[in-house]
Amino acid sequence: MTPVQKLAGLAVLILVLMAGAAGAAWQVQDWRMGKRLAEQLAEQGAEHQRDLDTITGEAWRQQNAEQDKRLSLEQQLAGQDQQHTRELSNEQRKQAALRDRLATSDVRLSVLLDSTDSVSGCDVPAAPGAIGVVHAARRAQLDPAHAQRIIAITDSGDQGLIALRACQAYVRAVAPGVLSTP
Repeated sequence: MTPVQKLAGLAVLILVLMAGAAGAAWQVQDWRMGKRLAEQLAEQGAEHQRDLDTITGEAWRQQNAEQDKRLSLEQQLAGQDQQHTRELSNEQRKQAALRDRLATSDVRLSVLLDSTDSVSGCDVPAAPGAIGVVHAARRAQLDPAHAQRIIAITDSGDQGLIALRACQAYVRAVAPGVLSTP
């Protein structure tokens, strides 16, 4: 072996050793980076889980709050429904009693007569006479059948007003601010 060959062999050996050292350095660096990356991923996973736990807790809180509001609204609406049903029942009872009293002639409906109306041909004097006990304007009694029809009309009107109040109370409870209170 000549000195040049020895030198060339030594140069190749140095290059192989340098390449091996560089490879080993790369492998150690890769191992260290892999370990660091695994730690970072674990840390990110834990942080992500904490965020998910926070979001889930907030969602549960909001859901419970909405359920409480809904339950409160349902209870309020049930109370209002009972109140309006009671009002309607009471009004129907009063109307039935009035119809019964009209049918038995216990009560008579009358209307005020306009004594100043010359078109109607009514010759009722403007001033009350001394023949009656009542010191008021003259009245005319209605036929009982007409009185019954008038009571039926007012009964329908009263029921409609009660239903309207019930609807308005419902809308005010469900969507506050939609209807302005009179």
